[in-house]
Amino acid sequence: MQGLLQLSRGIDWLNERVGRTVIWLVLVAVLISAANAIVRKAFDVSSNAWLEVQWYLFSAVFLLCAAYTLLRNEHVRIDVLLHRLPKRTQIWVDVFGFVFFMVPFVLLMVYLSWPVFMRAFVSGEMSENAGGLIRWPVYLLAPIGFALLTLQAVSELIKRIAFLKGLIDDPTRKKVQKTAEEELAEAIRAQAERELAEEEVALGTANGGKK
Repeated sequence: MQGLLQLSRGIDWLNERVGRTVIWLVLVAVLISAANAIVRKAFDVSSNAWLEVQWYLFSAVFLLCAAYTLLRNEHVRIDVLLHRLPKRTQIWVDVFGFVFFMVPFVLLMVYLSWPVFMRAFVSGEMSENAGGLIRWPVYLLAPIGFALLTLQAVSELIKRIAFLKGLIDDPTRKKVQKTAEEELAEAIRAQAERELAEEEVALGTANGGKK
């Protein structure tokens, strides 16, 4: 079981890095959208390529961050009875869902989406819109995204089985993380403290030289 938990930690590490990287594409998409709108209004110039880039970026965020969202246990759950059940029963329901529903579904999506990408890649399929982009890069996002989601589903299944065996804490408990504003405030505070310490050292050195 320890080997499986190590595998789970590796999968978590991978999807954590992918999620934290891909999430910046939201900012890129916003900047492109704003620039496209400004250029279109100010200079009456536009291109379907800029619109399709935004769609591609949205697709990348949606597909590549699905596994990261599962890792963070942030997918929407709509249930009436599950949260009223004992924790171990909830975990057993999760195990059943992963084994019989989620894992088969995501594997099927990988299987079905790969040929679509290959056909577009081989044919060099282009957008039907004038000035549009080549299509295979966005088609590739589907098998990659579902492959990452498959890995994360396996990781979550391992963690739930480990919990049932009493080897780890509840994997469904959400970890309270600092917001981006809190992290920025801490970074600014730390920088100010470093600068103050450097000034004090410099002042002490200057006073010592005068003596």
